[in-house]
Amino acid sequence: MLLPEYLRSMAEAFPSEIAYRVVDGAEMSFLEWDTQASRMARGLVERGIAPGDRVALHVGVDNALRWMVSYGAIHRAGGVAVPLNPRLAPAEVGHMMQHSGARGAITDGDLVAQDASCYDGLAVLVDVGVEPSSVERLSPTPVPWEEILSDDHEYFQVPRSDDDLADILYTSGTTGSPKGVAVRHVNASLIPPMAPSWTGGGWLHSSPMFTFAGLAFVYNPMKLGLCGIYQPHFDAGRWLEVVEEQKPIAVFLVPAMAHLLLDHPNFESADLASIQICAIGSAPLAPFVIERLQEKMPDAMVNNNYGMTEAGSVYCITPKGEAVKRPGSVGQPVPPAEVRITTPDGDELPIGEVGEVRLKIPGRHREYFGDPESTAKTWIGGWLVTGDLGKVDEDGYLYIVGRSKDVIIRGGNNIHATDVEHVIVAHDDVQEAAVVGVPHEVLGEDIVAFVVIKGGSKVNDQQLRLYALELLADYKVPRQWYFVEELPRNATGKVLKTELRKLLENDPSEFGDSQLRPGASV
Repeated sequence: MLLPEYLRSMAEAFPSEIAYRVVDGAEMSFLEWDTQASRMARGLVERGIAPGDRVALHVGVDNALRWMVSYGAIHRAGGVAVPLNPRLAPAEVGHMMQHSGARGAITDGDLVAQDASCYDGLAVLVDVGVEPSSVERLSPTPVPWEEILSDDHEYFQVPRSDDDLADILYTSGTTGSPKGVAVRHVNASLIPPMAPSWTGGGWLHSSPMFTFAGLAFVYNPMKLGLCGIYQPHFDAGRWLEVVEEQKPIAVFLVPAMAHLLLDHPNFESADLASIQICAIGSAPLAPFVIERLQEKMPDAMVNNNYGMTEAGSVYCITPKGEAVKRPGSVGQPVPPAEVRITTPDGDELPIGEVGEVRLKIPGRHREYFGDPESTAKTWIGGWLVTGDLGKVDEDGYLYIVGRSKDVIIRGGNNIHATDVEHVIVAHDDVQEAAVVGVPHEVLGEDIVAFVVIKGGSKVNDQQLRLYALELLADYKVPRQWYFVEELPRNATGKVLKTELRKLLENDPSEFGDSQLRPGASV
């Protein structure tokens, strides 16, 4: 089944039910979503979008419902959606449009003029803003929302096959230049099509829709008979209120959101009893956070899930209660997916040993668009070389200990950055922490910690070091500490350690207290 076809079945079975609701904003029924997607698809085809044409989807988060209509419309027109981050620099947008060969762009606000000026290969430029941009002399001329919608309200779908391209998703680029992951209709979704159903429940999330996590919440909630509830700008206090008001049965968080919730003064008193599934993804989460969330939601399945854009529907999940019993685990792969821990050469390692994590789902692996060389290096013999380090226990549960580049070799000792981060962040005065390795003349590498402390705290580097020495071997404890107001993150919530290393390449005094405040080196 093509990506937008399930929407059609829901529109026929439950036309008036609310398919999607924006927190403190508008909502959209299944019939409204389905009809507008068909009308827009016709408009795209009438303006030259042909099967297989790539169409950039570059819309701000405050225009979420029109983003979702546009996403379905691109597929119904036979096109390939290229979701882009609204915060990208023009040069980055131009590169991605050129690399993907975009023929169209759907955008809004200030992005309309930006997209027209940074790339000259567009045949169609659509402005879906509520207030059309007053921009003159752009080429191509922007088509306003009302004009792109055809007058024909009947269902519309350009014939496509399961093996045709559906999306090109540009990776977050935590370790280098982003690559475009080619997604086909057959491997686009974890949850398979099923008979339409409706529970009346909701799934609350705040992930940007252009990300792998965000795309999972376009069609998947409806497959479970749920309404999607979207909070465009995450706010911990408002999130707690929304749970009490709308009583969703499922929520998705990234680790930074989970930390903000735990530290909010209303967390302990909030009524979260409706939540049956609390999924946390995008990065490893300190075990104590899982434990606190599980204590607050004793009847919910709370887990730190594992997945990635390149893996697609290869996904790990933790059954109810197992996350607390197995600290640090991200669960078991969902069949038919497989996981293997290997040496760098691909030889499988015994249970319990740390090595490279490789993932596989028979016949459904992805590839990098227009980049056969990188594809060959990343998918070897049907296995995805993730770049993550991990181990598997005797019951098949996977544990992620960090990225391969996050292994710090200090004086001949291998140190996994996440092990150190999880200890530091468990300190009562610490909001967040990130650890990186830096060159050292004698030791080879040394350990540097970047710490965000909680408001009002006076904790210093000496106190944090003594705390860490109680829980870690001395060679794992950072000798350099820097206090920062926030950690740099990409759109999916992952910490950009490349940016932290760049800070260290400069004189810390250049950045001032607002960005980088060194503690005394020990």
